[in-house]
Amino acid sequence: MAFAATPPYDGTLAKYYSLPEDFCYKLPSNVTMEEGALVEPLSVAVHLVRQGKVQPGHSVVVFGAGPVGLLCSAVARAFGATHITVVDVQAQRLEFARNYSATSVFLLDKCASAAEDASRMRQANEFGTGADVVIEASGAEAAVHTGIHVLKPGGTFVQGGMGREEINFPITAACTKELNVRGSFRYAAGDYKLAIELISTGKVKVKDLITKIVPFEDAEGAFEDVKAGNGIKTLIAGVRS
Repeated sequence: MAFAATPPYDGTLAKYYSLPEDFCYKLPSNVTMEEGALVEPLSVAVHLVRQGKVQPGHSVVVFGAGPVGLLCSAVARAFGATHITVVDVQAQRLEFARNYSATSVFLLDKCASAAEDASRMRQANEFGTGADVVIEASGAEAAVHTGIHVLKPGGTFVQGGMGREEINFPITAACTKELNVRGSFRYAAGDYKLAIELISTGKVKVKDLITKIVPFEDAEGAFEDVKAGNGIKTLIAGVRS
């Protein structure tokens, strides 16, 4: 498996880029190039939500209010989840999530334990014994712990964020609650097709995530903005002819 822009397969900042035809998807006429640029992260979100087997009526908690986490909340809503809580440590991103697709947001307390944060979250959202599905899209160890604790017995935990190679894991809580713990790596067959369909039918509005579009000459500055955590999603315009 080879991914564009992951060394040694560079090239997606070039004017033209060749790919095998059967790996390409034609955008419908009502989907813009800007929306098309967000099909890739949306496909990641589609795969995560599918791994969680989100169904109508489910309560879903998404850790991480970055592009993938926000898209997970939008896909979960499109799949019929009735309660979607987005969790982060940045209040500004949570405010965006509230206006985008979350039904509620939760600011993690860096001084509290995972069990304490999970208890506050259950009470604030009236989860009862816990949430049906947790999608971890931040890679932070504290989020993993809190996610395990906030789930109901028999709930499903999906790990998508990649942080450190090895972390401590609340194995006792996972075992005693008989949780379903699943990994998720980018996307699989059918995820791109569904992502495009969600955009074309208006069920997921990816344009709302675009903070700005910069000219190709300012590409380096765009990467610096991402590194600094500025905005949600920055697009780089194509090279001039």
